[in-house]
Amino acid sequence: MTDDAERKRMKAFVIAERLKEWDTSVFATYGPLAAASIAKFGGRYLALSTAIVSLEGPSPPLAIGVIEFPSVEQARNWYASNEYQDAALIRRSGAENRFILVAEDAAAHLVPQLAQVDDE
Repeated sequence: MTDDAERKRMKAFVIAERLKEWDTSVFATYGPLAAASIAKFGGRYLALSTAIVSLEGPSPPLAIGVIEFPSVEQARNWYASNEYQDAALIRRSGAENRFILVAEDAAAHLVPQLAQVDDE
């Protein structure tokens, strides 16, 4: 188990899935606002795409974004920030999304080989 100091040093990833959309025009305004808020909190996009293939399970979302943050705390602060919530209000007027926060090593203890991926 990790202590609080170690957890604060772990990277975090936000997976944003667009589940439904009814007014895609909102993204012209939302995109730049969201990107600026992400950068302000030390985040960066790793992927942003509508070219998604489901390898297993139900149909994939319409679009997906993977955003890296320096820590879980930074990711949470970004999502709760006024800057992002102002952008999210715009997005919600045209789409339904799901946002998932994943800590860098959340499952490493379950599958020991995951902890070795960076060593290869």
